[in-house]
Amino acid sequence: MIIRIVKMKFHPDYCEQFIQVFHKTRPVILTFDGCLEVKLLQSETEPTIFSTFSRWDSVTHLDHYRFSEFFKLTWSTIKPWMVEKADAVSYNEISEND
Repeated sequence: MIIRIVKMKFHPDYCEQFIQVFHKTRPVILTFDGCLEVKLLQSETEPTIFSTFSRWDSVTHLDHYRFSEFFKLTWSTIKPWMVEKADAVSYNEISEND
């Protein structure tokens, strides 16, 4: 199981637009094979900082999404709204049985 967390900091004028884009794209992301969960998080202390949290069956499934035309189009829309480079990290989920 792969957990992907992407931290993004937006210009204040674009935060609401980003939230709207997320709500429109989330259902599509969930249709990608191997996607188990997608959430949007907002910093409690810095409201221009958001993170996406997603769970995937494997890195292969995640990469299929990351290199898709859908992802490229979405990213090209939101990237200009950011004031810093996004920080993306993938984690292997370790369960008690591992």
